[in-house]
Amino acid sequence: MITEAYVPHEQPQPYGAAYEQMLEKVRYEGAYPTRARADEAVRLVLSGLGRQLTGEERVDLAAHLPLEAARALTAQIPDTQPLTGWAFVKDLATRSGASLATTRWDTGSVFAAVAAYAGPGLIARILHQLPTGYALLFGQAELTPAA
Repeated sequence: MITEAYVPHEQPQPYGAAYEQMLEKVRYEGAYPTRARADEAVRLVLSGLGRQLTGEERVDLAAHLPLEAARALTAQIPDTQPLTGWAFVKDLATRSGASLATTRWDTGSVFAAVAAYAGPGLIARILHQLPTGYALLFGQAELTPAA
């Protein structure tokens, strides 16, 4: 007699309503076919941002994001050498194995949602902390100081 042991399948953890809304915003902004694809983009980009952002801006951003997004951001240890915006996209592309164009698209889609949660004041502080090139990723003009 052969008996098979029953191993229950683990059900995926349901996301909080705020994170579900964030995923829908990213899915809409990025025209992703599924929520799972939007979730991949959010986790990739926020993990990368977590390696770049430090100090009060990191803490404040985490406080404004849905819990699941905040975890993706804060699970990363900040790098000692910050990357420019373009180097940030190239790093994410290397880590994910995606093309630079796809990664740039993912970054813009996720940062649009992040900006909506954070608000203009916090985004301005974040952009002031980060090296050049991030303003464009957040859909803003890259302002340079007058000479």
